Amino acid sequence: PLVFPQHSLFSVFSTFGLLYSLRAHRNAAVAGPGFYAVVKFYSAGDASRAQRACNGQRLFQKSPMKVCVCTKQQGFQQQVLALSSSKCQELANHYLGFNGWSSRIITLQNVSGMDGEEVGKTSQRASVKFLCAMEVRVPSHGVCSRGVALGEADLQDTEGPLEFLTATRRAQKLAVGKALSSSFQKILLVILESGKVAVEYNSCQEEPTDLLTEEELKGLIEVKAIQL
Repeated sequence: PLVFPQHSLFSVFSTFGLLYSLRAHRNAAVAGPGFYAVVKFYSAGDASRAQRACNGQRLFQKSPMKVCVCTKQQGFQQQVLALSSSKCQELANHYLGFNGWSSRIITLQNVSGMDGEEVGKTSQRASVKFLCAMEVRVPSHGVCSRGVALGEADLQDTEGPLEFLTATRRAQKLAVGKALSSSFQKILLVILESGKVAVEYNSCQEEPTDLLTEEELKGLIEVKAIQL
């Protein structure tokens, strides 16, 4: 019987660099027994090295493995997808170390109803909204970046206090995660062939709120939360 190779594939390809994802699947019945896998690296350089080293090799199986670099990116040509907060942290921990960067919540405020909607209003969909301003620092490189994001969670039961508490936590968690991701979008990690890492601030992604002081930012959120 064939053994599903997900763990074996991860062990092989993770030696070439940090993996974004790895999915192994059984071949379709018309293709015969066996597997195929889609391996995604954060770095295109790591992917190229893995392809050159593994193509045609017997990595953990008897027959040679065919490894090629995927060049088709259907559906992604017109948009740049931001990494989730968990993926941003994974990437930062790998290249900067757990102590190489830090994050701090500047403010996390409940802005429910600030756009004219009342929490608990039954005629429309009720929700809880939180706005978060986050700061990410990379001290060794002198880089500081900010992100502002809105998190919203629907209320299924507008009369239940437990439902309101649960929705509040969901909205807070979503706002913090999105603000952290927004902060990381302005940070560029440049990985040199020597393995050294350079960190730069991407001013092309700069927003008007990045130029405000903390006091001004908190005040702006309080007054114009939904317009940000």
